[in-house]
Amino acid sequence: MPDFPTLAKLADDLESGRTTSRKLVEACIARIADPAGEGQRAFIHVDKDAALTTADAMDALRKVKAAPSPYAGIPISIKDLFDIKGQTTRAGSRALDDSDPAEHDAAAVARLRNAGFVLIGRTNMTEFAYSGIGINPHYGTPKGAWNRAAGHVPGGSSSGAAVSVLDGMAHGALGTDTGGSCRIPAAYNGIVGYKPTQRRVPLDGAVPLSFSLDSIGPLARSVSCCAILDAVLASEPVKALKPRPVKGMRLAVPTTIALDDLDAEVSETFERALRVLADHGAIIERIEMSEFHDIGPMNAKGGFAASESYAWHRYLIAAKGDVYDPRVFVRIMRGEAQSAADYIDLLNERRSLIARVNARIAPYDALVLPTTANTPPKIADLADDKAFTTQNLRALRNCTLINMIDGCAISLPAHRAGDVPVGLMLAGAGGSDRRIFELAAGMEAVIRV
Repeated sequence: MPDFPTLAKLADDLESGRTTSRKLVEACIARIADPAGEGQRAFIHVDKDAALTTADAMDALRKVKAAPSPYAGIPISIKDLFDIKGQTTRAGSRALDDSDPAEHDAAAVARLRNAGFVLIGRTNMTEFAYSGIGINPHYGTPKGAWNRAAGHVPGGSSSGAAVSVLDGMAHGALGTDTGGSCRIPAAYNGIVGYKPTQRRVPLDGAVPLSFSLDSIGPLARSVSCCAILDAVLASEPVKALKPRPVKGMRLAVPTTIALDDLDAEVSETFERALRVLADHGAIIERIEMSEFHDIGPMNAKGGFAASESYAWHRYLIAAKGDVYDPRVFVRIMRGEAQSAADYIDLLNERRSLIARVNARIAPYDALVLPTTANTPPKIADLADDKAFTTQNLRALRNCTLINMIDGCAISLPAHRAGDVPVGLMLAGAGGSDRRIFELAAGMEAVIRV
């Protein structure tokens, strides 16, 4: 794959006049349109005319020193879950085809637009964001980075988002993460994906999966790229990211659940990364996390995702349930059987879980664990529902642990060039976002050696 530039490099090129926004947008559009590429499956809608018009406007503003930010004019993709004024939000489904166009941008989209980013198009996704695999029977499934000729899954639910960045069809992507939907596709495609502390970015204008667990985050090519986008999304000043030295990092590897049933390549890559970090002076401790055993029983009836998605979907399902992806339909309908008492129990159990986990991990700078238990499976191997369910749960398991504790986490590529993509996840308690970025920036340069 080509080595595309980071956001910082693109900003410098724009400022120096080495490139223009129009050139960047035209190049992205050309890659999307390439019949030999994945653009037709990675995007549900490409807003070519508006993107070019915006590019010209940003170039004109830059000429008179009035660009709204250093990143003005850089094309990014938007997951089809978000409202964009004047467009229909389908959430990767056919059930919303006849919905009215959005009257306003989603809050996250508005913040990116205000910074001058160019919205190149809407990316494909798992229908209603309800899986970690990325298969979509309505709009096709973009092939992931690994062994593309054989057709491996891109990861979900932000499938098109990851592929758009991987293939240079956008230089950053807006995604969501309820149980790994930014981190899983990042891991499967060898890029970086970030799940912020939920309260950092407003959910307004995004179709919900679980309003208790949904987070809005970026997918991009580097830790610094994700930090830039996260700051814009959180409406914070973009500050230079100072990597923390690996020497002296206190890292905890949870041995409970997170290391179970790993594919051989995942285990080997993860253990090698830990050895490299230790060789550079990181203090790594393997710890039991008995609290993680509570999460399975909490989700036994479908958990927050089933109950809260059913509440949102029940009327739409009554009218158009026959056009839903059957695999998504089944998962949503698990929420129908949950009682109010079940839901209240969930709320109370989660509050207790968060408090207990935060106390256990307080002595450490971060948790470190594999992003997924599996490597990207072949699309063809998941035609069987049982095989799909098994691999979907393996993809989601470790990421879900962090959403359930209201934490923040980043997935970094840990594999060597030519090897199957494997993500290393760095996670912390809610509110520790800046520390996670600094730690990840320090690790990024060393873990793939």
